[in-house]
Amino acid sequence: MVPMPRFLSPHVGRVVAVFALTAILYGCASRPEPALNINASAPQPDVASVVEVFAVTTRRPSSDQALRFSGQRTLAPSFAEVAVSIPRSRKAGEIQWPGRGAADLSQSFGTLRFETLERDAFGKRLLTRASKKNRHVLVFVHGYNTRFDEAVFRLAQIVHDSGAEVTPVLFSWASWASLGSYPYDRESAALARDSLELLLTKLADNPSVGQVSVLAHSMGGWLTLETMRQMVIRKGGFSKKLQDVMLAAPDVDVEVALSHAHILEQARSKPNLTLFVSSDDKALEASRRIWGSTDRLGAIDPAKEPYKSILARSGVTVFDLTSVQSGDALQHGKFAQSGSVVTLIGQRLSKQALESEGSNGGVLHTIGKSAGNAIETVIAAPSRLGEKPLPSSLDVER
Repeated sequence: MVPMPRFLSPHVGRVVAVFALTAILYGCASRPEPALNINASAPQPDVASVVEVFAVTTRRPSSDQALRFSGQRTLAPSFAEVAVSIPRSRKAGEIQWPGRGAADLSQSFGTLRFETLERDAFGKRLLTRASKKNRHVLVFVHGYNTRFDEAVFRLAQIVHDSGAEVTPVLFSWASWASLGSYPYDRESAALARDSLELLLTKLADNPSVGQVSVLAHSMGGWLTLETMRQMVIRKGGFSKKLQDVMLAAPDVDVEVALSHAHILEQARSKPNLTLFVSSDDKALEASRRIWGSTDRLGAIDPAKEPYKSILARSGVTVFDLTSVQSGDALQHGKFAQSGSVVTLIGQRLSKQALESEGSNGGVLHTIGKSAGNAIETVIAAPSRLGEKPLPSSLDVER
């Protein structure tokens, strides 16, 4: 083994090596151009569908009209509404990216309208839309290495493919959208906690909103758990309107997740918590190496100890996506890129829970390669998160 230079610490050397490995995995696919340029031609109903996405962001505005918001941070959030056109002739889970020019709306996603809004105007418009969508708001928190336009299109795709009758709200924190920007992104996510808390609080406090759900991916899962933790510490619990929190491939150390659970189980009212995990997630493996930790929450094997027992007591519902293959070389975006998984998300948002689950948590669903349905294995049945105290460390279970 070549000795490491003295000026390069073991941790820094590990980070460099992991980024190099991840870059090789990413290298087989080129990144699409920013795609929020306005397409003046309205699509025909038989050619495309339109999804209206509301956005709250802690990014600074960009002069690039195809990007709209950059990776630079701001403490004062901005507000926008985007109308996204989605072609009808496509495979569920996929995003057909337009080029820099005018998009062919019959073949690719496109932006029909983009409007920045003041806080009050944003709130009024969002609530008017929510009243027409079952008063149900879905907040999506994206992950690391994500541009603003990528997050907008991903949320529009999830809502369209899931068929859920929800008002979609993107919470977009200031990711630099660069493979080597992991430390910057982590600090940007930390900076965004107060803004996410304020968004969830304002939604829950408004009588025009009947239900709030959260779907968070990757580092966005860490941001969401951090935000929930500080909400419990500050206020003692959550609004009953916050009913479902879904964490897809959460980039969270498992012991950190346990510490979050200790705080969350003290809350007066708790949302249903769902995990989407996959043990072949290469992005989370890279994260594990960067942090030098044991396991990341989104890459555990929930059928094995100690996780099986811990989840059994927690009442968390787990979907194991390890057998699901996606077009993502890192196997990190299965929650959105698999049509069957997006359908499951739609079922949860629509309260069409699988029959054997009933009102209980602690159910493990293993999703097969061609899964139209989940293969269910019951691993526990307490009713809610935090029914019994969790161990303070995984060492208790080993």
